[in-house]
Amino acid sequence: MPATVQHPAPLPGASRPAARAGIAAVAALAALASAAPAAFAAPVEHRLGGQAAEDVRYVALGDSFSSGPGVPEQTDAVCGRSSSNYPSLVADAVGAASFTDVTCAGAETSHMAASQEPVPPQLDALRPDTTLVTLGVGGNDLDLTGVITRCVLLGYLAPQGSPCKRSFTLFGTDEIGARVNATAPRIEAVLAEIHARSPQAEVLLVGYPALFPDDGTACRQTVPLATGDFPWVRDKEKQLNAMLAQQAGAHGATYVDTYGPSVGHDVCKPAGTRWIEPEDTAQGAGFHPNAAGHRSMADAVLASVTG
Repeated sequence: MPATVQHPAPLPGASRPAARAGIAAVAALAALASAAPAAFAAPVEHRLGGQAAEDVRYVALGDSFSSGPGVPEQTDAVCGRSSSNYPSLVADAVGAASFTDVTCAGAETSHMAASQEPVPPQLDALRPDTTLVTLGVGGNDLDLTGVITRCVLLGYLAPQGSPCKRSFTLFGTDEIGARVNATAPRIEAVLAEIHARSPQAEVLLVGYPALFPDDGTACRQTVPLATGDFPWVRDKEKQLNAMLAQQAGAHGATYVDTYGPSVGHDVCKPAGTRWIEPEDTAQGAGFHPNAAGHRSMADAVLASVTG
């Protein structure tokens, strides 16, 4: 289930727009967490593992970046699941004979094999005859909510420089990097369990799209991080994606790059261009992909399916 977080009160000296943006950023990440949208392919004739498309049996696992909180239409209020999330778009495109979507906001790697009350373990959706699995998980293991909360607060106190980076790298220790490294064996264990439960399945490990500008520029009017912390958060997300790619390559899965296609469509871009919402809107939950973002992620998944 989506986590909850205490919203920080505006700090002395913070402007009202910046305060609202900071609260929205913190609240949005707790759920874990278009001018030129990616063209979404019409249903196509895919073949998976030598089987016709009508024999595809697809299971989607993952967190809020897969479930699609706030994206119309919502089909599960507990998990923030949308009928237009990328797993649903992929299922339609491949003409899946069966499709089970158990993605859920707030899910960590532990919730693949254990209950996320009141939601059952996601791996229980797998069957021996499952032929396609997508997995999008890992971000919540880093406590992104706590990271962004600290970054927003420090951004109010020291808007220039990179105070959040400094706070997470005291005494020469990269705390977020250590969390990424600690998550790696958990991803390995989940992949191993998927292969054990569904030995016929093609497994796709889906990465995270670009949250902030890839060139490191800041947009403090939208998200009040310190200017130097924008490129640092970008680098930590890239480190997470690199770990996911390494784990996929080492453990019988295909890594799906959703970051590359989303560059230029981050949270700092205007409505109609961005694929990540800066706050809760009618298009999607704050700091999560909107419908255009999910179409792009679906395209990336479909391009990675072997045919």
